[in-house]
Amino acid sequence: MKFIRKIYELVGIKINSKYAVWWLAAIFFIEAFIFMPIHSILTLYCINNNKKSFYYAIITTIASVIGGICAYFVGALLWDSVGQTLVNLFISQETFNQAIEKYKTYQNWVVFLGGFTPFPYKVITLSAGFCRLPLIPFIFFSILSRAGKFFLIAIAIRIWGEKIKTFIDNNLNSITIITFIAIIFIFLILKRI
Repeated sequence: MKFIRKIYELVGIKINSKYAVWWLAAIFFIEAFIFMPIHSILTLYCINNNKKSFYYAIITTIASVIGGICAYFVGALLWDSVGQTLVNLFISQETFNQAIEKYKTYQNWVVFLGGFTPFPYKVITLSAGFCRLPLIPFIFFSILSRAGKFFLIAIAIRIWGEKIKTFIDNNLNSITIITFIAIIFIFLILKRI
């Protein structure tokens, strides 16, 4: 939890720099690869300059989707180098093939829900490339889900503003724990499909 709090505090410092938008874009690009507390970060930006909330939502959507596309290709490259070896270590080829077929069947829903819910977007982006899912639907549903999520945050900030920041400041650890529980719950549901 301290790591997440440190990122949150660092962004609070960088938010007023002349490179603030570049920091925002970089964080949302990187989030497609590693865990970052993006909701809190976008909230900070929107509260700091409420009139730019929708602008920030556009920046974060573009950066996140571009990061997702890059992560897709990283996933595809990982398959070529270590993918088959990893599969053989953990599950049978038959089980893996069945999982890929389910993933391909529900690809659009998985990408949309993975991009919109607390489920880690990086799992979706890397595994989509790993499984060689069709790229165009992946991009389309990434745009829909990420824009939906980020514009929802921007709208909430436009309506409730500082109250949301106070809530996040006071409850960041609880929010993080609830997010992790939600991620595990979503993962268990997807595993049963």
